[in-house]
Formats: sequence, structure tokens, C-alpha cells
Amino acid sequence: MKKYFLPLILLVSFFASSQIPEKQLDDLVENTMKTFDVPGIAVAIVKDGKVVVAKGYGVRSIITKEKTDANTLFGIASNSKAFTSAAIAILIDEKKLNWDDKVVKYIPEFKMYNDYVTNEFTIRDLLTHRSGLGLGAGDLMILPDKADFTANDIIKNLQYLKPVSAFRTKYDYDNLLYIVAGEVIHRVTGQEWAVFIENRIMKPLGMDKSAGTWERLKDTSDVIAPHVPVDGKLKVISRYKTGF
Repeated sequence: MKKYFLPLILLVSFFASSQIPEKQLDDLVENTMKTFDVPGIAVAIVKDGKVVVAKGYGVRSIITKEKTDANTLFGIASNSKAFTSAAIAILIDEKKLNWDDKVVKYIPEFKMYNDYVTNEFTIRDLLTHRSGLGLGAGDLMILPDKADFTANDIIKNLQYLKPVSAFRTKYDYDNLLYIVAGEVIHRVTGQEWAVFIENRIMKPLGMDKSAGTWERLKDTSDVIAPHVPVDGKLKVISRYKTGF
């Protein structure tokens, strides 16, 4: 990561500002793919509101060998948290909620293990990984497959997760509270998280081929297959299609 990832970011920045030869970008992307054992990457560089580079590298699947192109779609996993935070910020700018509003104001059934934490938990707390819950607490409700757990089920079950640290004293990465944040968006706007993200972020940016969940994609003909390393070798696995 230290060898290629940071230089990739820097070179992309330099390319946009000073037009470094595209071959240097190509070489660095190829080296990065080898370092992280990634089958395909799509790269876009935007400068002054204009796309100066948009191209794909590698393949969408090591089985079919179909090429990745500039329009190939990728699942973004926890990068969706940035979309959730941006959506919350949009609603705050529109005076529809505030960072320090209590979560129970919008989700009355929201309940943590401790009553004090429940009553003091804010919108800000949902996004800052300082709830007191341990790393990845409750993730088996969503990973590797969320099965039949809905967002409402997760909200109901939060009260049974015991904290490992005092409220707002320690950082522990969390997934479930971002699902709660998504439900806040739903309760405030009447739109499900995916619909709001598409309408307020993706469409204004011209991301017409992207969607909030796999099920909402209109065209799945140019989507990278999911890959994981198994015994040191890259393998195509079943697609994780579900989402909140």
C-alpha cells in the first residue's frame, strides 16, 4: 500500500494539473493492480469540471476475461458511508434536522444497551464510530449475508449489544449505526436511503448508470464480478446483492 497506493493518488492529482504522460498513469495503475491482486480498475480524472481521463484497466472477471472500461460499475462497500454522511449533511443544510438532534426524535424505538446512551445519542454520534460498541459489533446481522434482517430488525437488536468502552471515549469502527443513519434519512424524507442517494446525489452528478443497490441497477451488463483471494489465488464468488 505504501509503495503504490499513495503514489497513485499523487500521480492522478499531478496528471490532472500538469498533464503527465498518460503512460505513467497506465504503468502505475497496472502496478497497483498487481500489488493488491485486483482484476480490474476504472479510473476517472476530472479537472476544472471536465473529464480529462476516463478509462478501464484489466478485466471484469478472471473467468470471462471481459475487459473493464470507463463505464464498468463497481460495488463500493463502506464507501457508501460517505454518501450517507453527505445525505445527512444535505438535510442539515435544508434545516430538516441537526447534527446534535437526538436519534430518538426520529426513531422513537431506537434503544442502546444503556438508557443514558439511548437518550443522549445524536445524529453526529451515528457517524463518528464512538458509540462504545466494539469493532464490528452486530455485523453478523449483515455479513457475509444479511439474510432476513431488515433495518428495523437491526434497530431493535442494538439494545442487546453490550458496549466495550464508555460512550464517546473510544473509536471503534461500526457498520450498523450507519444503517440507522440511513433509516433517519428515510424517516425524515419518506424516501428509502437508495432512492434519496440516487435522486439527490447520483442524478445531479450525471451518474445515471449507478444505483443505490444492486436490485435497482437498470443495466447489469457492465459490472465487475466479485473476487476474493482464496488460498493465495484470486477467485470469483457469488454476488452479494442485498442492501438496505
